[in-house]
Amino acid sequence: MIVEPPQHFFEARRKVFPRKVDGPFRRLKWAIMAVTLTIYYVTPWLRWDRGPYAPDQAVLIDLTHRRFYMFSIEIWPHEFYYVAGLLVMAAIGLFLVTSAVGRAWCGYACPQTVWTDLFVHVERWIEGDRNAQIRLDRAPWGPAKIGKRGTKFAIWLAIAALTGGAWIFYFADAPSLARAFFTGTAPMPAYATVGILTFTTFTLGGLMREQVCIYMCPWPRIQSAMMDEKSLSVTYKTWRGEPRTHGLKRSSSPLLADLATGEAKIGDCIDCGACVAVCPTGIDIREGPQIGCITCGLCIDACDEIMRKVDREPRLIGYTTEADAKRAKAGEAPVPALKRLFRVRTIVYFLVWAGIGFGMLFALGSRTRIELSVAQNRNPLWVRLSDGSIRNAYVVKVRNMEARPRDVEISIAGVDGVLWNETGARETAARTVRMTVGADQVAKTQLFVAVPAGGEKRSDLTFTVRALDAEGGSASDHSFLEKPE
Repeated sequence: MIVEPPQHFFEARRKVFPRKVDGPFRRLKWAIMAVTLTIYYVTPWLRWDRGPYAPDQAVLIDLTHRRFYMFSIEIWPHEFYYVAGLLVMAAIGLFLVTSAVGRAWCGYACPQTVWTDLFVHVERWIEGDRNAQIRLDRAPWGPAKIGKRGTKFAIWLAIAALTGGAWIFYFADAPSLARAFFTGTAPMPAYATVGILTFTTFTLGGLMREQVCIYMCPWPRIQSAMMDEKSLSVTYKTWRGEPRTHGLKRSSSPLLADLATGEAKIGDCIDCGACVAVCPTGIDIREGPQIGCITCGLCIDACDEIMRKVDREPRLIGYTTEADAKRAKAGEAPVPALKRLFRVRTIVYFLVWAGIGFGMLFALGSRTRIELSVAQNRNPLWVRLSDGSIRNAYVVKVRNMEARPRDVEISIAGVDGVLWNETGARETAARTVRMTVGADQVAKTQLFVAVPAGGEKRSDLTFTVRALDAEGGSASDHSFLEKPE
């Protein structure tokens, strides 16, 4: 009986221990990390004065009152198309960035990249650099290993909890929610949200790391379809690096003999593995384009450091395009950067992106701050009054989108009649009705319209609301007036 070995359909994970490196791309990542984390953690605490009737938090998603505040901009539920427009702009912006500079988003600004980078630095601070981490990982469990791992996990957990805690402050007044949260009086969804985000941040940023970028995230697959031969990517320049000179010191090397007779060429790559050691996803960039490459540029810093030590030209690994790589192999000069950036594809992306942005700005600047909606009562359609006139009833909603109360006047057009509201009477009816609408509120009232009997069975009726303050503004809505035959 032959026993076949078990089949493995997935490769076991190889732990990645990135080595510390310094260089321009590492410093750029530090700067972007500082900016993005500062924006994320600080934004809920910024204040913005909107007057006494609106919240003073600069950025607030007020689910209770169904409002979205961003500094001087206030978005109502019926204006969700502004949020949709921002999402579309973000998507097109990513298309534009990807077509121009490849996976720059993945390498520098993606939340998974930023928090993973932060966790890696904490790990390096506690456990040491790459070699020390490898030794600790292979060492048996003991007091030293337990202490280091426990300290690392505790700091990771604190960062993850702060991440989840910062998120909930975007949905309520941050100081008030913070006091309620730590005194145990906050709503249960706040605690649940912090718990879920703490778990996901700890797991994805600390434990899974590169697996999220390689296996879980769909964006690398999408980006691969959007990149072309003119998109920047991190590239190992094989025409410079090969053949590698690793092992040439052995006297038996056939390449060494060829070098002595001038029949072989020495490549710049010395096969030191520095580019692999610093890679946060553990790939070897010398094997060509890979879905695991997030184009963070750390391998460029590592390789440049080695090239300086061996007196070779830097940028053996560098940002380049497929088209420029072919030109370099042929000994030709690369395409100028401006010409590479301003091509049909990127220009179309930019024009679409800018067009949506300007359209939203125009709509935002020209929108009215008062709105009106009218619904006719259908049961009954009409009522005959004692004086013989016909009365119809309507439910009217006036939306005041200003952060202060406003006095408004409602009038009708299209019929020869009068109107009054539910607090008035037929004897006080007139062509207009006045009311006050609270700040950032929708006032609902029932209006009655009375017209003389006779005439057409159905007539068009227009309601108009006009603000009575200095700023003014008006809005209209249409309905019908019904009469018996």
